[in-house]
Amino acid sequence: MDTIDLLWRKEAPQLRRGRPPKYTTDQIVSTAITVADEKGAEFTVRDVAAAVGIPVMSLYSYVDGREQLIALMVDQVYLDMAYTDITSIGPGDDWQTMLSAVVADNLALFAEHPWLTDLAVIHAVAGPGALAKYERELTAVESLPFSDIAKDAVLTLALDFARTRSHTAATTAYEHAAQLPEKLAELGAAERFPIAARMVTAQAGKAPAHEFGFDVILTGIATMNAAITHHYGPAGDSGNRGRLTMRTPKSGPFAG
Repeated sequence: MDTIDLLWRKEAPQLRRGRPPKYTTDQIVSTAITVADEKGAEFTVRDVAAAVGIPVMSLYSYVDGREQLIALMVDQVYLDMAYTDITSIGPGDDWQTMLSAVVADNLALFAEHPWLTDLAVIHAVAGPGALAKYERELTAVESLPFSDIAKDAVLTLALDFARTRSHTAATTAYEHAAQLPEKLAELGAAERFPIAARMVTAQAGKAPAHEFGFDVILTGIATMNAAITHHYGPAGDSGNRGRLTMRTPKSGPFAG
């Protein structure tokens, strides 16, 4: 079956002839998500078949292959993700706080399903989950005085930040970094590399560079109105033009 048809199977159910299958597509997808959570992005169709308890070839009666299965998994995770009701945050032009909440939601999603950082961008298809997520997150940038293309670019920048942070900033790395200052002192390296040692000590167990990075993104969006408009074109005739104001996010991981 076509991937789009499978993604929208609940809205447009397909008629089947003969005996109904032993498992539903939902059960296969749910099991695959569990397997990916345990094994990571390198999971195989064989892994999923074993978890379901069927031969590998039998799995192909539900999906055409791994690519299609991943598309279904990504969309299901998007459907199930917990998210902030950003419409309740404040005035519609409080875009910094709303965009910060969107980033926080995606960081939580990637923490729950780490394989998404490698597979979501490649395999996201226009299913009900992906479109619902996209529609919801576009609310955060809707008040920006930019063209629709520029608004989408701003949202993409924020989501790329969340994905990159999740991909590179594993908890184990921070735990290791927390032990580094003491180890450098034991080795006498702090005397040889005083500036580096000072920076390592200041950052031990923390991730200040990530918070700083998103603050820079917010500030850049707020102050580059003219450049963004020049590159992507002006906003439409929606009365949504004007300069941006920079506000400190009221909530989310980067609230000040």
